[in-house]
Amino acid sequence: MKKILFILHYPPPVHGAAVVGRQIRESTCINDTFECKYINLGLSVSINEIGKGGGQKWIRYFTILRLTIAHLLKYRPDLVYLTLTSYGSGFFKDAIVALLVKSFRVKVVYHFHNKGVSTRQDRWLDDLVYKLVFRNSDVILLSPNLYSDIKKYVPKERVSYCANGVSKEYNRADIPKGEIENDKVQILFLSNLLKTKGVYVLLEACQQLKTRSIPFQCTFIGGAGDIPEKEFKEKINLLELNDSVEYLGKKYGKEKERAYLLADIFAFPTYNETFGLVILEAMKYSLPVVSTEEGGIPDIISDGDTGFLVRPQDAVAFADKLETLIKDRKLRLCMGKRGRRRFEENYTIEAFERRFVSILEKLIY
Repeated sequence: MKKILFILHYPPPVHGAAVVGRQIRESTCINDTFECKYINLGLSVSINEIGKGGGQKWIRYFTILRLTIAHLLKYRPDLVYLTLTSYGSGFFKDAIVALLVKSFRVKVVYHFHNKGVSTRQDRWLDDLVYKLVFRNSDVILLSPNLYSDIKKYVPKERVSYCANGVSKEYNRADIPKGEIENDKVQILFLSNLLKTKGVYVLLEACQQLKTRSIPFQCTFIGGAGDIPEKEFKEKINLLELNDSVEYLGKKYGKEKERAYLLADIFAFPTYNETFGLVILEAMKYSLPVVSTEEGGIPDIISDGDTGFLVRPQDAVAFADKLETLIKDRKLRLCMGKRGRRRFEENYTIEAFERRFVSILEKLIY
């Protein structure tokens, strides 16, 4: 059985790369196919810590380096899998791990859950390190739409594509009979409160709907990110949306599931995204999705069929699509059903595991 050393993120904190990392670590399919060892690449224990320094982070980082060296010497893997950050201080931190692995002449594959290489490739230091890191290495991307981000450094023949997946199971019986029918159409946003997730864009779209006298209720769920809870609530108050918008904070497990089941529309106006696991979750719950032409999202949402796509940061266009769905219950239900079917065919955990194992087998044999 071939040996793979996985250097990846898993919760906490909860974000896309960490969720996928946990899926890989807990996958019976993956762990039965290969002999696996795992190192947690994460330095942050909360969303608020991401991008910040601190003594504890340095301790965690040197622990990662020590464990990497120990596993390379004793475990002698046939392949090292690394979830590489694409730019900034996170990239340089991961680059040291990558170059350490390459110094042992072990085959390495990088799995990107973010993008931004192309935004830094013209800086001399970034360009130099990118060339060293990517040389003779393979890459896994979430979508062909993301290849342009790394095309300067990685030829197409060394790139594989592996869409993410989420569990397809949920228990509709947790919602009391009759509670699904809402007086107002329910719009759900579920992500951390980050500006790049389009939080303020959605608030502006909600303001547009209110100006047009469109009845709706929009619920925001997620932990505070670069938008503090107090600032977010002040913005809601400033836009006079207190009667139409509510923020419920973090929700997990059955509470999160309940939020999806009570929703009619899923809104995700992100403008910095690679894939968007929450979109897959929304499709799982048969929700039509309004999102943006960003990253790999156009691969997930069939525009006009399972939801709508608009230009990033266009609150008016976003409001237009929400209005269309709010006014047409039949369209919401049809789009939601088609989305569920598309999810079952392409975006379950089982589908992800099959794609992922196939890629690793191709690389390792």
